[in-house]
Amino acid sequence: MINWTLTQYKLIMRLNVTSILFALSLILGIQPLTAQVVDPALAGMSAERLDRYTNYLQQEIDAGKVPGFVSMVYRNGYLAHYEALGYSNVDDQKAMINDNIFFIQSMTKAVVSTAFMMLYEEGHFQLNDPVYWYLPEFQNSRVALDPTEGKKGDTEPVKGPIRIIHLLTHTSGLSHGLGDSQLDQDYMKAMYMKQPVTIAERVQAMASLPLIGHPGEQWYYSVSPGVLSRLVEHFSGMTTAEFLQERLFDPLGMEDTGYNVDEAKHDRVVTLHTYNKKGHLVLSPEQTSKTGNTVFGGGNGLFSTASDYLKFCRLFLENGKATNGTQLLSPKTIELMGQNHVSDLYQSPGYGFGLGFAVITNLADTKALGSVGRLSWSGAFQTFFFIDPAEKLAAVLMTQIEPYSGFYGRKMPQFVYQAIVD
Repeated sequence: MINWTLTQYKLIMRLNVTSILFALSLILGIQPLTAQVVDPALAGMSAERLDRYTNYLQQEIDAGKVPGFVSMVYRNGYLAHYEALGYSNVDDQKAMINDNIFFIQSMTKAVVSTAFMMLYEEGHFQLNDPVYWYLPEFQNSRVALDPTEGKKGDTEPVKGPIRIIHLLTHTSGLSHGLGDSQLDQDYMKAMYMKQPVTIAERVQAMASLPLIGHPGEQWYYSVSPGVLSRLVEHFSGMTTAEFLQERLFDPLGMEDTGYNVDEAKHDRVVTLHTYNKKGHLVLSPEQTSKTGNTVFGGGNGLFSTASDYLKFCRLFLENGKATNGTQLLSPKTIELMGQNHVSDLYQSPGYGFGLGFAVITNLADTKALGSVGRLSWSGAFQTFFFIDPAEKLAAVLMTQIEPYSGFYGRKMPQFVYQAIVD
């Protein structure tokens, strides 16, 4: 039973509903208002305009293009939008719920890059350090003269070593194994099909292959963050899973994020969907393993919820401070991560690339709504996020469909930004 003081009682009686919940959070010590109440007005956004977004997502579901979505928008310290729509499994018509768990694939990259920068702040390395100082397998890296010939083709020595900054910015010359060349396919086989058991084994496999290009001379999407994960283990003496849990997930309250999903939560994992030959949504024959995962990658591997990932995004709106008051990163490190570190190598108009994120450098060139300095990335199964420090805004949109298309990642900011009215 709550023993109200007279002052507290009078205060409560004068407050509107939103303020009551806020007062309760202060008095009872429950979760902050932003986790409890969706209020577009407090966020400076229009409820009517956000309904356009909700209606659009529902239309896509009704048209059979998507099984379902979980969508969140956060601005100025308030939750403006939180919707779970459609189904987590189209076969059994299982309703999507707010705390469904998604395999976030490449959205892992931003998380691991952030954890890595925590170790940078502790003085373990400089960003220009050669990687081979810490991982000797990269000491004699070579570059393929013709990637179409694969690992058996002619090579030449690197002009300069792979440096840590190259890993953070996808300019190392390593591959993701997603390209069409034979060398890309060699990377795919070495890193995935041969089934390494640890991240150390995966990194050893990629280090044995020639590079696509000389370090620092091109932006080439890669599993460089996998090397960051290996370095996390090298510098911290912990597995990446342990480091993320202790240093990032626990302080941020990310209770449903990790490389494996507890059995009690398996029913909350969204089923991966694909399209059949007629273009209809069906369950994918390739479902992600929920348990037993031992390769704690930096390029992919994490499961998460929209709510958990928004907590991560908020770290970049709060100058590196968690909601529990813990300073996880310095504001100066946050600032550095949001700069364009690749000059004009990133070939997307209006964008550069920071330390783990794409970043808008010229809004007019993007031909889309946004802000200079906005950070973003996506996952292969259609999970998307962006962080806009200028607007104190973050948004997350998640579903589970293959093959990848960036379509909904482009539609999301269009609907979110048009809803800003204050």
